Amino acid sequence: MNTWIVALAFVGCTVVGTADVRAGGREPDKSKREINVENVLARAAGQYLYLRNELDGAEAFPKTYYKDDDRLETSDSEWWCSGFYPGTLFYLYEATGEKGLYEEGLRMLRLLEPEQYNVDTHDVGFMIYCSFGNANRIAPKKEYEDVLVNAARSLMTRFNPKVGCIKSHNRKPEDYIVIIDNIMNLELLFRATEITGDPSYYNVAVKHADTTLENHVRADNSLYHALNYDSRTGTIKGYQAGQGASERSAWARGQAWGLYGFTMVYRFTKDERYLRQAIETVEFILNHPRMPKDLIPYWDFDASGIPDALRDASAAAIACSGLLELCRYVEGDVGKRYLKAAEKILLVLSSPAYTAAEKTNGGFILEHSVGNMPAKKEIDVPLTYTDYYYVEALCRYKALQNE
Repeated sequence: MNTWIVALAFVGCTVVGTADVRAGGREPDKSKREINVENVLARAAGQYLYLRNELDGAEAFPKTYYKDDDRLETSDSEWWCSGFYPGTLFYLYEATGEKGLYEEGLRMLRLLEPEQYNVDTHDVGFMIYCSFGNANRIAPKKEYEDVLVNAARSLMTRFNPKVGCIKSHNRKPEDYIVIIDNIMNLELLFRATEITGDPSYYNVAVKHADTTLENHVRADNSLYHALNYDSRTGTIKGYQAGQGASERSAWARGQAWGLYGFTMVYRFTKDERYLRQAIETVEFILNHPRMPKDLIPYWDFDASGIPDALRDASAAAIACSGLLELCRYVEGDVGKRYLKAAEKILLVLSSPAYTAAEKTNGGFILEHSVGNMPAKKEIDVPLTYTDYYYVEALCRYKALQNE
């Protein structure tokens, strides 16, 4: 990650309650306690060493784990989540110095290299930036930068200037689907301009962010998951539910992508419009009447069956990491409130309600994420991107403590 530009004095960990935990396993200890971030990171590192051993050198990427039949599901490098496992390994190595994690990360990079030329997915940002980007941050190398730039070129092929967005899904020829998740991939383009000095990557990233700001944000500052554009005119043909409960609902992970994404775009551009939207998005999330007290959201704020609907640890982890950057750009009590919200999320996620026992859960750190409820895929399971953003949040929190 790039250096954050605004320092905020560290605020001590707040005391939180964690009542009303459903679909989250055991309810966390409600007694007063603080997050010992060093211990939490050390335990996470041990779990990922266990996951490495479970893979046993296989040329495959961990995807999820199914407890009922004790099955670790893996993927090839083309799966959109392939970059999260090596990225988490690098974060944990950086936090703990465990060389075995670093070596496993390097092994996975070799398997990921072909994806720098993948023009069939917008997720090349997730795949390459979260892996090679973190590797390059730890040990800068020209070959890593070359991979990042090649991946950025691949992502640029999916940009339509008439629409003003990078295409997300490859579906019917007449459809041009753009999902809120796509804002996360802009970090790859911003970095490509920093590496090469070529402003075209930056300009496309800003155009995509501007179009997202204009069209994905509802009047109440919730975010649509998917829009379908006319590729010839750039007009909106319709809205789609995507992974949400409906096209009108507030899908929790989508809101978290937006919070994180607009904050990240502000980091690179210093354009106050993105900062304002990040703030509006987080206020929608934190103040939603159906947000549980422990700040681990239901998989969709409009899901049926609330308060018995499943929670989504992935949405919580992504939002938490976003909050820990956003709090640096917002002064006074508001910034402190965002920091305290992030602390609360970390406290709950690091409790037995969401953190798996050692050498269980297939090696994944957190339990209870919801991947794609409408498609009935990856329901109440661990996920690689949940672990990635949780560990990233822990590292960001540790950086604040050190300041």
